[in-house]
Amino acid sequence: MRDADIEEAARRFALLGDPTRLRILRVLMERTEAPVHEVAALAGTSRFNASAHLGRLAVCGLVARRREASTVYYRVIDANLPAICEAMGASLRVRSLAATSS
Repeated sequence: MRDADIEEAARRFALLGDPTRLRILRVLMERTEAPVHEVAALAGTSRFNASAHLGRLAVCGLVARRREASTVYYRVIDANLPAICEAMGASLRVRSLAATSS
């Protein structure tokens, strides 16, 4: 990996290090596209908080937004994101199984 790629990867991993953002991304990956109020409700946070997190995810290129009248819809645009989240989930399940087997 080039140094510039390492810096960008670190920024993205930092964004993914927040539990609320992970919940927001889970909602978007399950629904394909959703308005802020729906994302907030399903992620268990306020509209204001969800909107702030979605803005940071959009700046980093993980999600995109579109406006329809007064409603803003968000969707995941990084095609690798679901695989990254699944890989982490699989790793956590293996670790959990190993801990319960010990």
